[in-house]
Amino acid sequence: MVDTGLLIIRLVVGLLFIGHGAQKLFGWFGGYGVKGTGGWFESIGMKPGVFMALSAGLTEVLGGILFAAGLWTWVGAVLIIIPMLIAIVKVHGANGLWVTQNGYEYNLVLIAAALGVALIGAGEFSLDAWLF
Repeated sequence: MVDTGLLIIRLVVGLLFIGHGAQKLFGWFGGYGVKGTGGWFESIGMKPGVFMALSAGLTEVLGGILFAAGLWTWVGAVLIIIPMLIAIVKVHGANGLWVTQNGYEYNLVLIAAALGVALIGAGEFSLDAWLF
């Protein structure tokens, strides 16, 4: 049952993170693409904006793929945790904890899930278990 639980967590977090990155890179799922996200990044002091948007989007997509697949799971977790820490520092931290006030609650949940799975391991239903 533990392995099934880890698989569910990895798939939900990883696939959602892929989507989050695709918003930045391609404008999918209601996102603004690299140029739009880059403009917003510039507005909050993250320059050069387009480069930062491209970097963030690629990091999120790659992290999500690795995490969902359970391949180099700790690397995928780090690629999820880093942008969430940046989001807390640059966007949500000043708003407090609760997401209803644009706070960092969601970011913290993603960090906890990624860190928890990285520390426990990806489980038997993962590429890490099958390859290593």
